[in-house]
Amino acid sequence: MKRYELPPLPYSYNALEPYIIEEIMRLHHDKHHQTYVNGANAALEKIEKHLKGEAQIDVRAVMRDFSFNYAGHIMHTIFWPNMAPPGKGGGTPGGVVADKINQAFGSFDKFKQLFTSVSATVEGVGWGVLAYDPLTDELRVLQVEKHNVLMTAGLIPILVLDVWEHAYYLQYKNNRASYIENWWNVVNWDDVEKRLNSAINHGKASLNL
Repeated sequence: MKRYELPPLPYSYNALEPYIIEEIMRLHHDKHHQTYVNGANAALEKIEKHLKGEAQIDVRAVMRDFSFNYAGHIMHTIFWPNMAPPGKGGGTPGGVVADKINQAFGSFDKFKQLFTSVSATVEGVGWGVLAYDPLTDELRVLQVEKHNVLMTAGLIPILVLDVWEHAYYLQYKNNRASYIENWWNVVNWDDVEKRLNSAINHGKASLNL
């Protein structure tokens, strides 16, 4: 079975300041994301040994560990390039993303309002997600609690916002709304456009896992 690796950040740790500080990026990427990678690989190793008859496992617990850590790895692998330094990120999208947003939500402002509300009201921990539905050729906004169940089956994430407290607490404390408001300044719409085009043309996400 394939093993996973922590992808490097596509920018320096302090590149998203002042909106996301270096200390958060170092802890979030190097510690939290690495933990998901390690957890997914450890679960795979247990599954392999079980299939070979070398070890008995608690299947329910191991599969839960794998789904949690693998989904965390996937979401973070999208999250990092979904952002870009101020001046390169933020603003409004163009291209196919803009067209699809207007078709699905009426306008970018209406989409932004909905996505912000969805992300701010995730119960406990989780993600705000903009995903492409290949069955209807439409965009959907999703609220994902935790991330064991990544999202509705078949939908392809193209823009994700981590609203677990480790993504913002050191800078914003419990003010999730302020974090979300500032995050819009670093959204990398070029990356979102690339992911959407890949989903439309190939029916799959653009991931380097």
